[in-house]
Amino acid sequence: MSDAEGFILAGGASSRMGTDKARLTLGGRTFAARVADALGAFASKVSVVNAREDAAGLNLPVVEDVYRDSGALGGLHAALSACRAPWAAVVSCDLPFVTGELFARLGELRTAEADAVVPRQPDGRAQPFCALYSPARCLELAARLLGEGERRPRVLLQQARTRWVAPEELADLRDAELFFLNVNTPEDYERARAEEVNSKQ
Repeated sequence: MSDAEGFILAGGASSRMGTDKARLTLGGRTFAARVADALGAFASKVSVVNAREDAAGLNLPVVEDVYRDSGALGGLHAALSACRAPWAAVVSCDLPFVTGELFARLGELRTAEADAVVPRQPDGRAQPFCALYSPARCLELAARLLGEGERRPRVLLQQARTRWVAPEELADLRDAELFFLNVNTPEDYERARAEEVNSKQ
């Protein structure tokens, strides 16, 4: 049995996209369904963190924010609060190319000392929303930071014992170059649709 639960963060305003990103489709499936399938290959349970009234329509258990209107860190805190497993696999709904193999690899890279296992993208930036977190070690820290008015997950990662995953540690996985293709705008969506077609050829 898996020692992780999966959480899809889908509570953003989607202001740049103009529509709910979790319900966008790619390859005949919604982004939420694609991410849920990837998480389900690794985690014992998959939920969605979303305060929208229509969140139940995503056909996943719904977790609501504890700290409302607290940005990305608030969504992470909600996932950590709801998690009953030793690890939480937390993923943003706008990363439709994540795979079960990716999460399995992150799981393999955990250490006894790590509070979080977080990839770095090929451009060097951290990707806190495709990562593994220990609720026992990160929940209290997230709550303290939110209480101080902090909303950025990167501050939590700076204070936690983070196991950073370099791009080359994931490069051998299928479609690794697409894992962190973040779909925030209509232009991003068109690129993702083109990449989906190319990956099937």
